[in-house]
Amino acid sequence: MLNIDVTDMTVRQREHLLLWSVVPRPIAMVSTVSPSGAVNLAPFSYYTAVGYAPMALLFCAGRRADGTEKDSCRNARVPAEGGTGEFTVNVLIEKQAEAATTTARPLPHGESEYELAGLRPLPGQRVRSPRIDGSPIAFECRTSAVTPVGDHFVVIGEVVHVTADDGLIDETDFHVDLDQLGSVGRMGAADYVRTLDRYVVDG
Repeated sequence: MLNIDVTDMTVRQREHLLLWSVVPRPIAMVSTVSPSGAVNLAPFSYYTAVGYAPMALLFCAGRRADGTEKDSCRNARVPAEGGTGEFTVNVLIEKQAEAATTTARPLPHGESEYELAGLRPLPGQRVRSPRIDGSPIAFECRTSAVTPVGDHFVVIGEVVHVTADDGLIDETDFHVDLDQLGSVGRMGAADYVRTLDRYVVDG
């Protein structure tokens, strides 16, 4: 049995252990807008639902190599903290996975990853941050809190509007057709997983 004392690990070793153990991780393509109107798009695999009363999501953003905040976090901050207080989470599907990797490249503040990745932004319904054309589900959020955790920031947002493909969601019970959704998850580094191979556990 391998016993690991986390205090003896380097930061890089901790990162690797988490990235390859906490799997599969859903991927949020987070779209934000700066106060000046510049659109930003970035993938985050530290992402999950928070709750449903209110309906809320979170994503975790690290820092740039120079120690400054990433644009997604900076833009999502409430206006009193220099942001717009809004963000949109787009569910990632397989045909957009390569584009997601492209959007992870560092760009100067204010340059749009949509253009770099060949993705088309569509206007939000309740927030200024756009959604991705072709993403099956987009959650428009208003920022509730940005909490620092070491070198990362946990960004929590209340969902105020959802846009979904026709036929994807049952409008009676709001179950999602997982086959039609076709989302992908991240395993580690460049390893991804499809969600179409599933099984049911009785109990």
